[in-house]
Amino acid sequence: MTSTNLELIKHNIWQRLYYGETSYDFVGRRRWWFVGSAALIVLGIIFLIVSGLNLSIEFRGGTSWQVASNNLTVAQARSAVSSAGLGDAATIQQLHSSNGTGEILVEANIKGASGGINTGLQNKISDALGKAAHINPDNVSVTSVGPSWGSDVTNKAIEALVLFVLAIIIYLSVQFEPKMALAAIVAVFHDILVTVGVYAIFHFSVSQETVIAFLTILGYSLYDTVVVFDRVQEAVRSFGGSGRYTYSDVVNLSMNQVLMRSINTSLVAIMPIVSVLVIGAYLLGAASLQDFGLALFIGLLSGAYSSIFIASPLLAILKEREPRYAAIRNRLAGRAACSYLLTPAAAAASAPGAASGRDRDRSVLTPTGAGSTSANGSADRERQAAPAGSGARPGTRPGQGGARRTPPRPRKKGRRR
Repeated sequence: MTSTNLELIKHNIWQRLYYGETSYDFVGRRRWWFVGSAALIVLGIIFLIVSGLNLSIEFRGGTSWQVASNNLTVAQARSAVSSAGLGDAATIQQLHSSNGTGEILVEANIKGASGGINTGLQNKISDALGKAAHINPDNVSVTSVGPSWGSDVTNKAIEALVLFVLAIIIYLSVQFEPKMALAAIVAVFHDILVTVGVYAIFHFSVSQETVIAFLTILGYSLYDTVVVFDRVQEAVRSFGGSGRYTYSDVVNLSMNQVLMRSINTSLVAIMPIVSVLVIGAYLLGAASLQDFGLALFIGLLSGAYSSIFIASPLLAILKEREPRYAAIRNRLAGRAACSYLLTPAAAAASAPGAASGRDRDRSVLTPTGAGSTSANGSADRERQAAPAGSGARPGTRPGQGGARRTPPRPRKKGRRR
């Protein structure tokens, strides 16, 4: 295949990710990421102030009635509890059990004059639901939960979150550096605010399973961020000390290197969660699986997003305030009209021993205006390997291609004696 044919090969986005040809400017577009996250967080806070979270009875306290019936609908159940004197304060939803039987779940907070559960009203509601479902009222399952249990769970969750944040700050400060620890913690709080905001906007139910999943996703978010920062640290050791690249260039290289891995990891983690939501919650009717899976799904998406689009650009901003990297940025500010970015494939080719000097630096740079393409294939590498102005053809060794050599002069024959 000639060099001209190699230049005509164009890869789609997935092929460029696979071959390490992406050079996306994550840091340069940081304002888009920050503005999008800030808008979602502010919207969530507004909904949180106006309507609050949809807390289950485990947190606010109350009584739940569960009726197993294929004939009872949500409208009929609401009419029955209203006639029993419950009013519109009840939360009613339809579930599906594993054996295919439909179930109606009614939740409400019924308190008597002394602050305890109104036993008379509780029995009237059970009788009304049993009559509407055409079953014995004794078959209506009744569960009462006090508000103190939910308060204890909330306090324990807050304590666990505080200890988690302190442990992470200490670990990242020792393992990496304090600026990386600060960027990682900001990403964790970003995930917390985004998840809470989504629950407030869409009025999803917050149960004890939601709290368990919520604490789980914080660990996943931090895990992805630590992997990214570890790659950044390696890239800084390889390229950051040369003085030819800014810290943002190095961070962009690291992001493009781990981008495919982050996508694969997120997909592998999300697919089982989707299975839990679809099969466990909707087909089998397990409400606890729905609460657990929904929180995991939102948290995994937010964690994968924040590790690349929030933590890494924030780290670049913090590091380039240091005098060393600020001086490099000022010196390289006028290097070209468009910024140049390292690509994973070209960076691997520029590793020590692969090339040397100015030619290696030139081969690992790709203009941002070129989309997300690296030095395209071996044709560009062959052109870069040929000395400038030599006229050498691609694929020839130095000194063997290009200009035609003068043939050697024939040797003179000696005279015969």
